[in-house]
Amino acid sequence: MTITVEKLSRSFGDIQAVKGIDLHVERGETFGFLGPNGAGKSTTIKMLCTLLRPTSGRAWINGYDIEREASQVRQGIGIVFQDPTLDEYLTAEQNLYYHCMIYHTPRKTRAARIRDVLQLVGLDERRKDIVKT
Repeated sequence: MTITVEKLSRSFGDIQAVKGIDLHVERGETFGFLGPNGAGKSTTIKMLCTLLRPTSGRAWINGYDIEREASQVRQGIGIVFQDPTLDEYLTAEQNLYYHCMIYHTPRKTRAARIRDVLQLVGLDERRKDIVKT
């Protein structure tokens, strides 16, 4: 995976969370993203994962523009969130359906993808159970 970032910025009203970041990470390179609380690390990662639009600047993941080609970016990355992203009052199947919609999984393949994932993690028999149980 390659990552290229040019003058990437994000503001929330008067607060500038990320100010003009430039970086390039080559395929196979190990890269650490460190900084104190409030430095803009999470905001930057959210922009690179297409979960948050930049205020200005540009970035590409594997050559795909994070704003113009968000679907292609999402197909080439994996995200592990800091906080749980499951709705504990939905079933496992409903949670996966929700994530399929977020990541623009084609309607024709959603049911098969959900079935495959549930089988992969051994939850096929519990697909209709509420997550909280």
